[in-house]
Amino acid sequence: MKYLLFALSFILVLTGCSSKKYFEPEDTEGDLKVQTESIPYDIKSMNRVGATLENGQVITKDGLSEFKLPENFDFLNVSEDGKVIATNNKDKILIGEEELTIGDVVIAASLKDDRLALIYSNNTIELIDMVNNKTLFKEYQPISLANDTRVTNPHFMGNLVLFPTLNGKVIIVSKASNEAVKNISVDPDGKFNNIIFLDVIQSLQTLIVATPNKIVSISPKEILAKDYELRDILVNKEDVFIATIDGQIIKLSPYLEEVSKSKYKYSKIHSLAYTNSLYAIESQGYIINISDDFTSKKVYDFDFDNEERLIVLGNKVYNNKIITLP
Repeated sequence: MKYLLFALSFILVLTGCSSKKYFEPEDTEGDLKVQTESIPYDIKSMNRVGATLENGQVITKDGLSEFKLPENFDFLNVSEDGKVIATNNKDKILIGEEELTIGDVVIAASLKDDRLALIYSNNTIELIDMVNNKTLFKEYQPISLANDTRVTNPHFMGNLVLFPTLNGKVIIVSKASNEAVKNISVDPDGKFNNIIFLDVIQSLQTLIVATPNKIVSISPKEILAKDYELRDILVNKEDVFIATIDGQIIKLSPYLEEVSKSKYKYSKIHSLAYTNSLYAIESQGYIINISDDFTSKKVYDFDFDNEERLIVLGNKVYNNKIITLP
């Protein structure tokens, strides 16, 4: 009897594996012509704006830096004046060459002028005056036990500081009064509802915010929201591009109207990138290139290591090598 049960279990495992579906384009345009260069070490950790290599070197939007972090520190952000901000995931942060003892685990940080904005692993947010070493604002948000790993940094916008929390909110703090002036619930009911994306369309003074399951557009006139299960999201000028779990690539207006979309059955998009057109990196070794108006759609073979971490910054893809997209 036990042999029969073992055989049935084995068949069920094989059936489960064989039923898994993968993106298989009928035809491709061949290899995408790109520039490549070696990367000295594997990526140890990363967020939306940069990464840390195993040897402590840092990747930012400006490329691979010669600057090396101390042992056990991970990159978080770059300050307005170009200083790398990092955390030891314990009780300290690093700003440039200066180590500061904070006393708790910092997972996101931004620094502009003399104001340091912090988000802690326990969902506390804090604004610090660096000149006087004084806390200007601190608020204890409810602890969020289940989070998507794509945590985003606070954002300075004029006289405001935007804190994206781990429980699906954006807390807006005035630098003039050091008080919270607005509390926006982006996705209060989601299981994984931390903010994974926050950007501002400056020309429209419109804030685009996303959790893993929702995207929200916040303008002076209105707040608009739509439900999407997101793989990735990026903003280019006044266009919002998203890739969804069900294989859709969608172009949205700043007001979240669907302008264009394409569906790639069974695709699993790792990341979106934008140069002169949109790119979507697919897990099975493909890259999808879509023109700005979605009239031209091409699939290329794309060589990268699916087992290694991958981050896109500007027109560069960092994986087991550095790839510059055309």
